Amino acid sequence: MSRPSHPFRPPARQGISPSCTFLPVGHWETYEDFLSERFPALSREKWLERMAGGGVLDKMSKPVLPGSPYRPGDILYYYRYLENEPVIPFVETVLYQDEWLVVADKPHFLPVTPSGAYLKETLLVRLKRRLGIDTLSPIHRIDRETAGLVVFAVQPHTRNSYQALFREKKVQKRYEAIAPWHGSIPPALLCETCLEKSDMFMQMRVVEGTPNARTLIFTEEIRGDRARYALFPLTGRKHQLRVQMASLGIPVKNDRIYPVLHPINSEVNSGSGAFANPLQLLSKTLSFDDPVTGVLRHFQSRQTLVL
Repeated sequence: MSRPSHPFRPPARQGISPSCTFLPVGHWETYEDFLSERFPALSREKWLERMAGGGVLDKMSKPVLPGSPYRPGDILYYYRYLENEPVIPFVETVLYQDEWLVVADKPHFLPVTPSGAYLKETLLVRLKRRLGIDTLSPIHRIDRETAGLVVFAVQPHTRNSYQALFREKKVQKRYEAIAPWHGSIPPALLCETCLEKSDMFMQMRVVEGTPNARTLIFTEEIRGDRARYALFPLTGRKHQLRVQMASLGIPVKNDRIYPVLHPINSEVNSGSGAFANPLQLLSKTLSFDDPVTGVLRHFQSRQTLVL
């Protein structure tokens, strides 16, 4: 059975775009039967509440009421909602906006897109609400713990062209990091490593093999046993900068994944110490030739890491 198209996709609500699920042939008598079995993280009672409140829609964007008979081959839209979502007490800055791009300066701890425990408290949803642009979409990512520049496409039909810049390594990126310093680290070096997923959740590791991660590292300022480093990634592997700095014996200050993995979100949920020790890694500048306008784009974060 072919899946139907989405001619009446509902608009975002408070910056949250609806999720979509296709309805297969099955034994379900009502929509709530299907939803509570397919998505058991939400109880049947909660799904009934969502439906009664207009939070579940059919392919024509019409509310689906509790008790409605199940129709295989249809589409349902639903709006996610998280109870007790952690509040991120830092505010993003919009550095640039035109008809094609939005560039934001992201604070530490704020995820770029919804996932896991975060929905409203994400950069994408905040910007959709703030700017009123339902079509906004990030063209690259940075870690939740990392601060700095994130670029969003405004027009859906240009999104792939902008994303291709990152896939094809046509974007010049400069990061800053605060990390330990010792005399064995030269003032300039090319770090080349082979990275792969480790057995530890979240972590990458350095292994023997052909390098697939390359970064230029410059020591910019030294103060005692710490230094400010400028990092120029030439490739875009997961956690590349963090794992390479740790492999050199100079892990980024306050890194809770490298070299030792700490409990997920332990820093955010640590009571009075919450948000006290942000990862000292900043996406400082981005430069690229705009594939839509042909203009040379250059953006710089207003944030600064204190050495």
